[in-house]
Amino acid sequence: MPDKYITVVTHPLVQHKLTHMRDERTPTPEFRRLLRELSMLLAYEVTRDLPVKMIEVKTPIERMSAPVVDDKKITLVSILRAGNGLLEGILELIPEARVGHIGLYRDPKTLNPVEYYFKMPPNMDTSDAIIVDPMLATGHSAAAAITRLKKLSPASIKFVCLLASPEGIEVLRNQHPDVPIYTAAVDEKLNDHGYIVPGLGDAGDRIYGTK
Repeated sequence: MPDKYITVVTHPLVQHKLTHMRDERTPTPEFRRLLRELSMLLAYEVTRDLPVKMIEVKTPIERMSAPVVDDKKITLVSILRAGNGLLEGILELIPEARVGHIGLYRDPKTLNPVEYYFKMPPNMDTSDAIIVDPMLATGHSAAAAITRLKKLSPASIKFVCLLASPEGIEVLRNQHPDVPIYTAAVDEKLNDHGYIVPGLGDAGDRIYGTK
C-alpha cells in the first residue's frame, strides 16, 4: 500500500546517477560528483512544497510582484560524516539555508547510534529542518537524530537519503510517523552487518576514500 509519507524519486536522471554510484568501479572523485548532482535533483522534490512570499521587482519592462522562497527559514541538518556529501549539493541550490550537524556513530556490536556532536543554529522553532544522510539502513541513527532535533521544536522535519532499507523505514515510521522520507530507492534488505543490500557499500568511505 502506498505511504504518503514515503516518496521514492524515480526520475530517470536520479536513477541513472544512482546506478553509477552503486558500481564498485566508480572512483571516489566521480562518486562525489554524482552524489552532489543527485542531491540537487532530490532537493527539487523535497522542496516542492516550500512556502513562498511575494516581493516587488522591476523587470526591464515593468514592476511586478513575484514569488521567492524564504530560504533563511530552512535548516539543513547533516548526520556526520556521510551526510555532508548530500549537504553540499543542496546548499548549491539553497545557499542561504542555515546548517546544523549531528555527529553519530554506530556501535559495531549493538548497531545502536552513539551521539558525539550536536550543533544547531538558533531559533529552530521557526525553521523547516531537512535532515540528510545517504543511507537509511537500520534506521536507528536517523531516528536518534530526529528525536534529538525534536527537542528544539522545529516548524517541520523531513528526512532525505539516497537509499533506504525496509527495516530502516519501519523503524523510522514506528518512532517518527510524522516525518516524511524522501529517497532515490528502497532496496531489498539489510545483511548481518547492517549494510543495505544490494546498496552501494559504505557511503562515507566511498565519499572520502577511506576504509
